[in-house]
Amino acid sequence: MSLKDSLRVMVVDDMSTSRGIITQCLDELGIKNYMVENNGQSAFQKLTTTPVHLVLSDYNMPGMDGLGLLQAVRGNQATARLGFILVTGKPTPEIIEVGKKLGLNNIIRKPFTVSTMQQAIEQVVGRL
Repeated sequence: MSLKDSLRVMVVDDMSTSRGIITQCLDELGIKNYMVENNGQSAFQKLTTTPVHLVLSDYNMPGMDGLGLLQAVRGNQATARLGFILVTGKPTPEIIEVGKKLGLNNIIRKPFTVSTMQQAIEQVVGRL
């Protein structure tokens, strides 16, 4: 079984268009085992009961943003070791710095290409 067949990914974004673009990239990469959530709170609840390897999360979401979700994931023993990639249109130095302190594995800037997504995923999955 290949990594693409076994990799379980959660996509978290409040914008349906963005979720669609990310899942289309995953489809093009041959990654079929993914689920989507439209906010950080529901994503974290599902992560505590549904095993995944990698979270691809938007930064800018109402309620719990991407860094809030990362902090919750890292603070929970059941989810602390998940790969986490933040997807954002504006990766400010502050976002990058706070993300690194919280254990962010990678960041992807919107708009992105399938190749960029593939490289980010491969880098993170190689560390898991």
